[in-house]
Amino acid sequence: MSNQTTHVATAPASQRPDPVETKVEQTQERTRLSARDVVGAYISLTKPRIIELLLVTTLPVMFLASHGLPKLGLAVATMLGGLLAAAGANVFNCVIDADIDEKMRRTRRRPLPRHQVPRRSALIYGVVLGVVATLVLGFGTNWLSAVLALVANLFYVFVYSMLLKRRTWQNTIWGGIAGCFPPLIGWTAVTGRVGWEPLVLFLVVFFWTPPHTWALSFRYREDYQAAGVPMLPVVKGAPAVAIQVLVYTVATVAISLVLWPVAQMGWVYGGVAVLAGAVFILEAIQLLRRANAGLRDALLKPMRLFHWSNTYLSLLFLAIAIDPLIHL
Repeated sequence: MSNQTTHVATAPASQRPDPVETKVEQTQERTRLSARDVVGAYISLTKPRIIELLLVTTLPVMFLASHGLPKLGLAVATMLGGLLAAAGANVFNCVIDADIDEKMRRTRRRPLPRHQVPRRSALIYGVVLGVVATLVLGFGTNWLSAVLALVANLFYVFVYSMLLKRRTWQNTIWGGIAGCFPPLIGWTAVTGRVGWEPLVLFLVVFFWTPPHTWALSFRYREDYQAAGVPMLPVVKGAPAVAIQVLVYTVATVAISLVLWPVAQMGWVYGGVAVLAGAVFILEAIQLLRRANAGLRDALLKPMRLFHWSNTYLSLLFLAIAIDPLIHL
């Protein structure tokens, strides 16, 4: 590398690389991406892992609303519409956060920081996904579900991504509201109305989101700090954050137990809610103990709570799907 630099510095002006030509060559290199690379880049923009989590909180609620198996066509339309809606919102988030993603080690290899997808193309892609999602949900289920999905997306893009994320440490608390809509969408797709059951689950996801996200923020605190994103672990000390994690975790488990009488759930849901919730709270307590002991960043082992929070939510909603089937 140093030899090449010396050569360029001492070469005659006529032999030095033309900046315009260099830029053209870089552009041509980008266009040499294989079709597989291009498809992979567009899929990556949708953040598939986040979509999986959102769908986990949609389909089981349809079992609960149906008191058993939901209609196959209705389930397919709801899941497809929900997938496309979440994908569209995530694409817009990637566009808005492109400058942040470029500064963070965890996200710098996303398609926009790597210039694999033009910004304008990503915007068009996001709009198309959002429009198709609304039509699929509107005609495949009902327009209440379609409107709820649209409201969730608009909230995620304009309130969380554009307004809250860079301005306040409470971004996760209030911005997480967008991720609470899938239970409502799953329920209304079956019943055509909002009920107490999905509202309880809305609150479960609402209180679950902060400890889940703050655990990840602990792990990548330096990344968020470098990018200027005021996540709670960036602006407050580890013990203070761990206390907040514990408070929201206890609230999550407590509200999950409210569904037991409200939806007249059976022993399957009750058992999972109690046992999985107990482990969730235990992980939060252990995180607080490590924080109070003076451990920081990776030594806090925050990913233990992060991974268990995913497991907890998956088990809880799996129980929501299975419980009605037991009573058939």
